[in-house]
Amino acid sequence: MASKSYKRNKKGAGRHVQLPEYLQATEAWATLRPGPRALYIELKRRFNGRNNGRIVLSHRDAAKALNVHRNTVGGWFAELEARGFISMTQGPHLGPSGIGQAALWALQEIPTADGKPAERGFMRWKEMKKPRTKTVQARHKDCDTESEIGHDSGKPVLKIVTRG
Repeated sequence: MASKSYKRNKKGAGRHVQLPEYLQATEAWATLRPGPRALYIELKRRFNGRNNGRIVLSHRDAAKALNVHRNTVGGWFAELEARGFISMTQGPHLGPSGIGQAALWALQEIPTADGKPAERGFMRWKEMKKPRTKTVQARHKDCDTESEIGHDSGKPVLKIVTRG
């Protein structure tokens, strides 16, 4: 049987990052700032299909990859964790030889390598909106108190006069 000549020297599309439609349609993704989005894509780039829960990305490496200062990405990691896109499976620590070890991350849209199901916390995330304050009703004209604005020593003074 002859070899398949059409597959020889054939190049694939290469590695790519998929962002599923259900992820992009969530409120958590729609209200996410560009910096944390770029960080999520960088984390997803380091996912190889078998290492979820063991994705290694330090703050310094993330800052270098995204071309920002290393102190900037700390808030982005926290924001992605708060919205349910990622979770830290192992915190950063000093290794046995005294050399620092980076944190290990898991993407929440995919089951982890140790068999835990995908949590998908980003699907339940809702933006906390400030409560609307009640509008104050205007006082009617027949009120028993009146206010007068006077000027005392160059400063405006509010005087409340009651009718007795």
